[in-house]
Amino acid sequence: MDIVAERKARQRKEGISARKGLDQDAAKRYSRIISERLLAMPCYSYIKTIFSYQAFNGEADITYFNEQAVRDGKSVAYPICYGDGQMIAAVPIDLEAWEIGKYGIRAPRKERSYIINPSEIDLVIAPCTAFDGSSRMRVGMGAGYYDRYLPQCNNAISIAAAYEVQAVQGQIACDRWDIPLNGIATEANLYLEQGL
Repeated sequence: MDIVAERKARQRKEGISARKGLDQDAAKRYSRIISERLLAMPCYSYIKTIFSYQAFNGEADITYFNEQAVRDGKSVAYPICYGDGQMIAAVPIDLEAWEIGKYGIRAPRKERSYIINPSEIDLVIAPCTAFDGSSRMRVGMGAGYYDRYLPQCNNAISIAAAYEVQAVQGQIACDRWDIPLNGIATEANLYLEQGL
């Protein structure tokens, strides 16, 4: 394992531990604040198609954001992950469209969803294990799904949702293919790219 991979693994482990260490009531309260921050972003008023996620393993739970976006008439898609590190964006058509997918994460069933082309996505909300607000970089789970998918979302604003306790101490580990997001939303801050 190279030095960057070792640092990423350490930061991933620390970030997961920090988010799981949050009191359940605090995590629920923080998740609601994060959702409200996302809903209050200026870009929210004009976006139509969102690629979001279902919280898993202590991730910031943005269910309130997802549900409000649907109430506001937005299309909200979620990942369907495949074994080769590829994923697609699927909008479930009804409550029967859900199953437990790869890695034990709640995901839409492809046959009961419609698939969104990445170029149609206006906003990506990504989970993360650790982040750096100043560089707007995230550390994911290490399988590379978002590293492969985000470059295809060439018309989208990309925001990671996380708890502030997941912020890295010192410099975040980055590979040459890692690119900054447009922002990171936490309960304490909204770290946005200048001009956004």
